Amino acid sequence: MKPFLVLRKIKLIITLAFLILLYNCKEKAVAKVEEKKSTWAFPEFVKVDSLNPILNPSPDYEFTDPITGKISKWEERNVLNPTAVVKDGKVYLMYRAQDLDGTSRIGMAVSEDGLRFKKMDAPVLFPDNDSMKVYEWNYKKDGSQKVNSEDCYFCYFDGVEDPRIVESSDGDYIMTYTSYDGKTARLSIASSKDLITWVKHGLVLKDEKYKDTWSKAGAIIGELKGDKVIAKKINGKYWMYFGDTYLFIATSDDLINWEVAENEESGKLISVLHPRMGYFDSRLVEPGPYALYKDEGILLIYNSSNAANFNDPTLPKFTYAAAQALYDKQNPYKLIDRTDSYFIHPDKEYEKIGEVNEVCFVEGLVFFNDTWFLYYGTADSKIAVATSKKLDFQY
Repeated sequence: MKPFLVLRKIKLIITLAFLILLYNCKEKAVAKVEEKKSTWAFPEFVKVDSLNPILNPSPDYEFTDPITGKISKWEERNVLNPTAVVKDGKVYLMYRAQDLDGTSRIGMAVSEDGLRFKKMDAPVLFPDNDSMKVYEWNYKKDGSQKVNSEDCYFCYFDGVEDPRIVESSDGDYIMTYTSYDGKTARLSIASSKDLITWVKHGLVLKDEKYKDTWSKAGAIIGELKGDKVIAKKINGKYWMYFGDTYLFIATSDDLINWEVAENEESGKLISVLHPRMGYFDSRLVEPGPYALYKDEGILLIYNSSNAANFNDPTLPKFTYAAAQALYDKQNPYKLIDRTDSYFIHPDKEYEKIGEVNEVCFVEGLVFFNDTWFLYYGTADSKIAVATSKKLDFQY
C-alpha cells in the first residue's frame, strides 16, 4: 500500500474514533442534564382516567345567599380550579364553584382515598355582607349600577375564586384567593383553624398604589412535613409568587400582611417569570399550587397559555398546560431552571370542551398515602386528578 494511502486511512480511523468519543460524551452530557432535572421536577403525573372527572357540577346543592336572601344552587354551572390539604388522614378539596348567574364561591369535598369525594352541602367561602363585599360582589346584578351595552358577558361574573392553601407553623390554614367584582380581580387572603370557618383578612396588595390593579393567583412557598405543607420562612420572611401573564413576588412576616418586590429605580413590580415566544407558555404564566421548598431549590408548578401566534404550533391557540420552574432556595426571586415542555395538557374531551375550551389548570397538590395527588380544573367546568409516586420524585 502506498504511504499516502496508509496515512489517509490512519487519519480516517482517528476521525471516526474522535466522532464516536464526541457522540458518547454528548450522550452522557444529555443523560446528566436529564438526571439533574429528574431530581427537582416531577417526572410524570398520570391522569386517573378510570375516575376522571372526579367532580362535576350539580343542581342538588343549595344554600341561602346572604346578600340576596335567595336560595342559590351555588355549583350548578361549573366546578373548577381546586386546592387541597391533608387533615386527619383525609384529603380536603377546596374548589371554585359557579351558579347559573356566574357568581363563584368556594366549596369543599372530603375523601378517604384522594380519589372519591363527598361534597359538603354549602360553600365555605363566599361573597357576604362584610368589608370585602365591594371587591367580591358585582353590583350590576342588583340594579344599583346601570349595565352598558358594550359590557361583555363575563362582566356579570363575580365572587371568590381559585383558592390555594398552606398551613402555618401553628396549625392555621392560610388561603390565598381571588376577589372579583365583575371588573377587577384582586388577590386576597383568609385564614381558618378548621377549613370550614374562614376569616377574611383583606387584599394582599392593599396599598393605595395597587389596590385597584389586577392581581391574582398567590402561591406561598411551603415545605413538606409528613403529609402537611407548612409555610416556609426564608431569610426571616415568608414568600409568595403571584400574578398572571407575568409572575411577581411578595414577602410577609406573618402570612397575612404582604409587601411586593419593586424595582427601586422604576417603582414597578419585578417579574420573576415571563412568557416565552415560540413555546406553550407564550401567552401567559400563572402559579399553580403552593411552591415546594426542596433540597435542590424551590419548585414552582405553573400554569400557562399558548399565544395566538409565535407560539407552540403543536397546540391549539390559548391552550392551558402546566410546566415547572426551579428557584434558588435562598433567593426565591432567582430563577435557576425551567422545563422546556409542559407535563400536563388537555387531551381528553372533558378537558378540551367546556366553559373555556382546551384547559388543564392545576392548583391542588398533596402528598397522601405515599403518592402525590395533583388536582386540576378541566375546561373551566369539571375537576380531575393525576398521580405521581413517591419513588419517582426526590424532595
